[in-house]
Amino acid sequence: MSDALARLRELPRVPLAHLPTRMEAMPRLGAHLGLAGLHVKRDDTTGLGLGGNKVRKLEFDLAAALAAEADCVVCGGVVQSNTARQVAAACAKLGIECHLGIMRGRLARTEPGYEETGNILLDRLYGAVIHDIPWDEDRNRRLRLIVEELRAAGRRPYLVPYGASDALGAMGYVLAAEEIVRDCPDVAWIVHGSGSAGTQAGLVAGLLALGHPARVIGIDVDAQPERVEADVCRVGREAAGLLGVGDRWSDELVEVAVGWSAGAYGQADATTEEAIRLAARLEALALDPVYSGKGMAGLIGLARAGRFAAGGPVVWIHTGGSPGIFAYPETMARLSA
Repeated sequence: MSDALARLRELPRVPLAHLPTRMEAMPRLGAHLGLAGLHVKRDDTTGLGLGGNKVRKLEFDLAAALAAEADCVVCGGVVQSNTARQVAAACAKLGIECHLGIMRGRLARTEPGYEETGNILLDRLYGAVIHDIPWDEDRNRRLRLIVEELRAAGRRPYLVPYGASDALGAMGYVLAAEEIVRDCPDVAWIVHGSGSAGTQAGLVAGLLALGHPARVIGIDVDAQPERVEADVCRVGREAAGLLGVGDRWSDELVEVAVGWSAGAYGQADATTEEAIRLAARLEALALDPVYSGKGMAGLIGLARAGRFAAGGPVVWIHTGGSPGIFAYPETMARLSA
């Protein structure tokens, strides 16, 4: 029997994540939403650096860094970037110097402790070198400048792009698609928060390679659905090419759902807050107000709109982000009252 993911298995990969992650039923939330088969894929439990979805991607991106004999890795994000935290942890584990471009100015307002707690505290704890840089919608431009500065100083840097979202990193979510199909063969829908594109791109490309008909719905968490969709299409097309199924790719496979972004990155609205509260009190899931809370809000909204009425199991992916909870003390105190 041929292996649909044979090309992926030939790629260099460094073990970092606790895999496979568990698939758990969510019967109480499912009953609340009128969904008979609702499950959560626990990618918040990937282990390294308090877990999260980026660890899967880093197994491939950092294997490439090691193969290139890099002596340091460059990545970055905003102050509460989950990617930055997981890259810092992975570099500490592998003994590679980590340089993080921490971008300031994306959020109009932050809560007390935002600049010192949560992810940024862990970045420093894991020994990352912090470069303070301004926010740039071209998310990798200033990271590339850090790479150039390090190279000019005689270093051998390797750039892990913003979100670890490139075709190589997306291979981590090709494998996640394989896990989901193995654990839930008749899955009809896979839903998750989508921002930097790599998770959704890998899922779509993986299902394409596996020949599985499940539909992936990415929930826009950035209030930039057009940009998210374009990035998913670009990265997904490249990932499908790596898997040898580029001729099967169609941009029509990519769906980015809108209406649950709270109007801006890093802020919550009533739908986010309801989702965090319901997930905590019905399924004991801890969600943050930036990523997973909005991803859950999208699942709830789509269920109420009848999107899953045709039936079939629904899998929601918990992509992690729990350290960010502590950077939003006012929001979380309100929700726990």
